[in-house]
Amino acid sequence: MWPFSRRPVVPVLRFSGPIGMSTPLRPGLSLGATAAAIERAFSLSKLPSVAVLINSPGGSPVQSSLIFKRLRQLAQEKDKKIYVFCEDVAASGGYYLAVAGDEIYADAASIVGSIGVISAGFGFVDAIEKLGIQRRVYTAGIAKGQLDPFQPEKPEDVERLKDLQRDVHDVFIGVVKERRGSKLAVVDSEVFSGAFWSAKRALDIGLIDGITDVRTKMRELHGDKVVLRMVPTARSGLLGAMRRPPSAQEFIANPGSLADDLVSAIEARGLWSRYGL
Repeated sequence: MWPFSRRPVVPVLRFSGPIGMSTPLRPGLSLGATAAAIERAFSLSKLPSVAVLINSPGGSPVQSSLIFKRLRQLAQEKDKKIYVFCEDVAASGGYYLAVAGDEIYADAASIVGSIGVISAGFGFVDAIEKLGIQRRVYTAGIAKGQLDPFQPEKPEDVERLKDLQRDVHDVFIGVVKERRGSKLAVVDSEVFSGAFWSAKRALDIGLIDGITDVRTKMRELHGDKVVLRMVPTARSGLLGAMRRPPSAQEFIANPGSLADDLVSAIEARGLWSRYGL
């Protein structure tokens, strides 16, 4: 019996969407946008459990790392156990967030993994040449203009990018090994290849601990009377999710803002589409 017949409460955090990048209708996941909610979740209940729902195709490795570290710091300070539940997808940076969990679960149809680093873009050299457009770039620093999509690609620039990706990948691998090392059942070349899997295969590999949902698991741990209390994360302003498009005058004054939003939306769509979503 709980004191004063109060029902046990489990705080629930939900991280949904691309990490770091912003889209026209939703700010990207970042430590700045989620820090207050994370802090509140670890102070909301006396139960030793915090549930985290993740539905993210990844994004910024830095913001993934910052959110991961904050979750682990508070789990240790407050002596709480984090239970992570993957929704449609917990891949790349989304899986980086997932390994903050002491236990990781997924739905049978979830997509999990993609432990790798990717950089993608376009080359417009031939296109601007056909249009008779000259590209003029002036820099101080010989590497400042590397990988410019309007200039011919240089092998040394590509190798520099690959070196950077290897460094970031090594950090990601280190975190996964630290958090899941004893549970991983396959060789490094497979699990860290950037591939992603269904929940069943992810369970066989050792990337997750089981296939279930948050309500079922919390009832197993804390009884049928347990209450799941969502802790909302921040948005950009009170009506950030309903942000109106810029007026004609605003667009004329700052045409780059609409272009930036459009590029962010395309990038976000590209992240989700990798997983068939």
